Amino acid sequence: MTPGEKERYSRQILFAPIGEAGQKKLRGACICIVGCGALGSFQAEALVRAGVGQLRLIDRDYVDFTNLQRQWLFDEADARDEVPKAIAAARRLRHLNSGVQIEPLVTDVTPSNIEELMIGCDLILDGTDNFETRYLLNDISVKQDVPWIYGAAIGSYGIVMPISPKQGPCFACVYPEPPAGAQPTCDVNGVLASATASVAALQVALALRLLVGWPDFTCRIQTLDVWEGTAKQFSTGPRDPECRVCVGREFLYLEGHRQKPVSLCGRNAVQLHESARPLDLQQLATRLRPLGDVRVNEFALRIELPKYHMTFFPDGRAIIKGTTDIGVAKSLYARLVGA
Repeated sequence: MTPGEKERYSRQILFAPIGEAGQKKLRGACICIVGCGALGSFQAEALVRAGVGQLRLIDRDYVDFTNLQRQWLFDEADARDEVPKAIAAARRLRHLNSGVQIEPLVTDVTPSNIEELMIGCDLILDGTDNFETRYLLNDISVKQDVPWIYGAAIGSYGIVMPISPKQGPCFACVYPEPPAGAQPTCDVNGVLASATASVAALQVALALRLLVGWPDFTCRIQTLDVWEGTAKQFSTGPRDPECRVCVGREFLYLEGHRQKPVSLCGRNAVQLHESARPLDLQQLATRLRPLGDVRVNEFALRIELPKYHMTFFPDGRAIIKGTTDIGVAKSLYARLVGA
């Protein structure tokens, strides 16, 4: 470590469980944050300040004014210009610590690209808002033996669970199937910034423990309620001997058997990936201008229709705002882009 690095991270180095040896491990680590919203943006800032060597930021969405209440790193200009979250986050993070390599990726995490996205990563942090992506993260975690840390928040409540394939049960051991029925969402139940920040802070602390090799790392579930001022811990129990993932090595999500369109939390929007081919945004803009107000840049094309706001990305994805009906979203995509 250089004298400048020792000075910069001196307060963290003085913390005995990390020390200078742990700080060197952090500098050599690569962390992948999947989702740069309320959880991921906090995780990213904390890890960049902590001196992690490389951060890969993956997010499929753009900054919206509703994000500013609880999501770090973003400002009103980002929301007004609808800047992709990964890009906006990377811009701020580079000003915080020029010694950290930041790699922003504006894309969705899918069965077809996740293995490439995770190349070289030592740890995955969950900043997502849906179970489908979490099961996909669990599949790649077990297959490639890369630990990941699950986190979620709704209302004032939060939950965190680390998954280390060599040290305990996987996500599918604890949650063999997605929860049945309608689940609470930030659209209906809201969410406090203090809840998301608390969850993300726990995820970052667990990430540091894993990266420095702290010996008494234990897989357990932690829950909290910032409104009630309560916190609890539960044992995850042993590995499920009948788990289809970590015991049976059956990766249904990674193989694409359970992928589907998703409604976006808090956005009254649906994300689709209907096109199997990349989109030429400039060409699409020329075709769509007679239909509504079109704005296009290197990251996305946006069109305002009477009832809907649609954003198209170069990889073929689209976010249709103004509906949570997947059938309506698919119909709009087919009309504007083609089947």
